[in-house]
Amino acid sequence: MSFTADRLLLFGATGDLAQRMLLPSLYALDADGLLSDDLKIVGTARSDLSTDDYRVFAREALEKYLPEDRRGGVAGFLDRLSYVPVDATTLDGYESLAREVGEYPNGLAIFLSTAPSLFEATIAGLEHAGLTGSNVRIGLEKPLGTSLSTSCEINDAVAKAFTEDRIFRIDHYLGKETVQNLLALRFANLLFEPVWNATYIDHVQITVAETVGLESRVAYYDDSGALRDMVQNHMLQLLALVAMEPPTSFDATSVRDEKVKVLRALRPIAKDETVTGQYRAGAIDGQAVPGYDEELGRESDTETFVAIKAHVDNWRWKGVPFYMRTGKRLPERVTEIVIQFRCIPHSIFEGRGATTQPNRLVIGIQPEENIQMTMMAKVPGLDREGLRLRPVPLDIAMPDAFSGAVRRIAYERLLLDLVEGDQTLFVRRDEVEAQWDWIDAIRQLWEANDIKPKTYGSGSWGPSAAIALAERGGVSWHDE
Repeated sequence: MSFTADRLLLFGATGDLAQRMLLPSLYALDADGLLSDDLKIVGTARSDLSTDDYRVFAREALEKYLPEDRRGGVAGFLDRLSYVPVDATTLDGYESLAREVGEYPNGLAIFLSTAPSLFEATIAGLEHAGLTGSNVRIGLEKPLGTSLSTSCEINDAVAKAFTEDRIFRIDHYLGKETVQNLLALRFANLLFEPVWNATYIDHVQITVAETVGLESRVAYYDDSGALRDMVQNHMLQLLALVAMEPPTSFDATSVRDEKVKVLRALRPIAKDETVTGQYRAGAIDGQAVPGYDEELGRESDTETFVAIKAHVDNWRWKGVPFYMRTGKRLPERVTEIVIQFRCIPHSIFEGRGATTQPNRLVIGIQPEENIQMTMMAKVPGLDREGLRLRPVPLDIAMPDAFSGAVRRIAYERLLLDLVEGDQTLFVRRDEVEAQWDWIDAIRQLWEANDIKPKTYGSGSWGPSAAIALAERGGVSWHDE
């Protein structure tokens, strides 16, 4: 719906996400004058705090997570904040919350960052307090279920109170600048779209690698695993953006229509197209780290690494494999998309002793945002002993290309869009369910074939079987 909210209600306002991302993001938007003067921010959680207590809590979070040069004007931002403790499992407290929210003539935006098990109770409480009217929209932080059936339960509960045009399902990867820039790269440049198909592209690689282990997510992660934690949402969204057809326009309906077509075209995975792994003790950056079983305190069959060879069965991508891998305790933290083009059909340089390599496009998402295109070029010289060619990278480092622009974290974009009502970078229900349908089939495949995670040493790139998965198709993972 088209309205700019004048109230923002944050559930989970004392959690880790609020401290690290939400409060710093809202402060940054406020500092840059992007929030209307009348926007009031109400926080709620189970913690028994007063508004003054919460403002102290918020100040400490900003001092911890904001760069020192961006901390001016915090006092003015804190004046926007108030707080009401609520136990989401009961209806008690929601009326007090509604009184604190007060009137919202323009509209109310709700950000729900709680355990999925509390979604239904929270929606019931909001309904009880009259906070689900036609000028109220809600943002839902993942995870949205652990399977298609549980996801449907959550979506059904939310749909009882909110229409689809008022539901904003969050995948924070979609708020990253380089992910959005993928759309600009494809659809704002004549150079790429004519060759963005099976005729010219050999394969695609999508890597999301982490160096960390369980950290503070022990209970959640062991119930989830890498497939549900990373592939189901972030990686499938990246795949959809790479593979989607050109939308008719850059609006929420058109973009999401094309993404869901890709997700529905994913071929079911075969037994030899997936590898799972679990890290053991090793070293990261020269520091010894424990294995997953040691961190967990017991043995577990939960996967911390997944590699998949996927196919999109449509006209554009028929025969092009999409290799995806993600894991914890890998050698470096990196998220990137690699578009590997095919070899040229005929080399005019073979008679001069020169070899050519196919072009490669690498889109770096984190930790550095950049785009690199590898082109063949002649090595300078007289060539009396033969012509020499060498791949030369053409780099676009996004911070350098836009040095005057403010670099924003993903939640700044997403929170602003939630307040203003733009759903383009949020996930629609049919997308979520198409993703879960494909993921559930993989888990069923693992169960039916008793596929267990293979061990790999921390600091490596996963089980050797993941290398073999790519090599069987004549592909090497992009690790350099």
